[in-house]
Amino acid sequence: MSFRIAVVDDESTVCTRLKQVLETEAYDTETFQAGQTFWARMEQFPFDIIFLDLSLPDADGMTLLTQLKARYDESEVIIITGHSSLDSAIDAIKKGAYHYVAKPFKLEEIRVLAAGAREKLSLRRENRRLRESCASGDEMLKGFIGASPAMQEIFSMIKKVAGVDCNVLLQGESGTGKELVAKSIHRLSPRKDLPFISFNCGGFTEELISNELFGHEKGAFTGATLTKIGLLESAAGGTVFLDEIGEMPISMQVKLLRVLQEKRILRVGGTRPIDLDIRVIAASNKDIKKACLDGSFREDLYYRLNVVTLHIPRLSRRKEDLPLLIAAFIEKYSRPFGKKVTRISPQALDILLRYDFPGNVRELENIIQRAIALTEGQEIGEQVLPDDLRKLDINMIDGEGLPTLEEIERQHIAKVLLKTGGNKNLAGKILNLPRTTLWRKLKQYNLLKDE
Repeated sequence: MSFRIAVVDDESTVCTRLKQVLETEAYDTETFQAGQTFWARMEQFPFDIIFLDLSLPDADGMTLLTQLKARYDESEVIIITGHSSLDSAIDAIKKGAYHYVAKPFKLEEIRVLAAGAREKLSLRRENRRLRESCASGDEMLKGFIGASPAMQEIFSMIKKVAGVDCNVLLQGESGTGKELVAKSIHRLSPRKDLPFISFNCGGFTEELISNELFGHEKGAFTGATLTKIGLLESAAGGTVFLDEIGEMPISMQVKLLRVLQEKRILRVGGTRPIDLDIRVIAASNKDIKKACLDGSFREDLYYRLNVVTLHIPRLSRRKEDLPLLIAAFIEKYSRPFGKKVTRISPQALDILLRYDFPGNVRELENIIQRAIALTEGQEIGEQVLPDDLRKLDINMIDGEGLPTLEEIERQHIAKVLLKTGGNKNLAGKILNLPRTTLWRKLKQYNLLKDE
């Protein structure tokens, strides 16, 4: 994608220097030494990025900025100013300018600002493209953002499997969006106008799961004063999403297998079978095939569920989607939080790009949500990111091979874990670290490899 840049400054040397450095970065660049000639060209062929001096011989730079933002909201303006006019530059940012650069400037500053503005424009255009895709009837993209090859493959598989009325197994780490995939399959399927029922199988006894899924008859047990319709029955004609299927007790797996084979259920305490017409989509962050080998999951149920398997990629496998996701979360939370955040700084983005995200997209969402809450201006800076993420940037102290703070921290955490016999709760108390922070560090330092 080609980006057009205008440099508007009454100093010919400034125009020449900026044109040279921007053209080496493959930008199509034009220069103007007066506001009126620039505006005439802008109306003829709008620019994507404008480097605008506030002091022009025939126009007021602030007025030009206001006109640009009102008429060309798809363009980004970078203010050029002298040190004596920094207050005006800050006012310009409040009125919608992307950033400012003070004279005398370094050429690297120009490169960084142009790249940041270009990235913001690219994200905005990609988000608009995705929204238009949704509006045109591509329902699968609701709640989904991803331009990476890995996600495009998932989108393609969703489209293929949605129209085939078979059971589906979703495999992927926590936080990768398995329920979003299940909902997308349902929305694109012939069952889209019928119920989508979700149930998490983890942490419940067989009795509770059975009661929730199958329901019960009046008088089936003490306290059953009314007949209860179970989730499977209430999803009649629709889709049932069974999350964390790998946590379901073996005895309950037998009952679920019978339901899938016979396509009918029996309420707890009931004697009359009820015919069932549902599609089942199951999900797990465990490797179900491996669970079959160790005996914690029934192989026959696995094959019933595993007509088609989709492997949802972890966020670290699709880092190219990170800017799109960040832009979406900024848009999602900025207004509800009463903030005017519109972007993330290149430095903060660089830190996130180097992070592994053990909690996947859900963790990224939490990080951006927190950052927006702490940000005062329009830009998320590195200072509002979690401390342990910023420490990922620590380099070697000098060339003599001294350990970094990360290496010292890793050794200390490993030592505390060894002393506590691997008890993470006790280790967290000794280290004075919240549970989520400790987990992130254990993943970061590869201290969970044996689990």
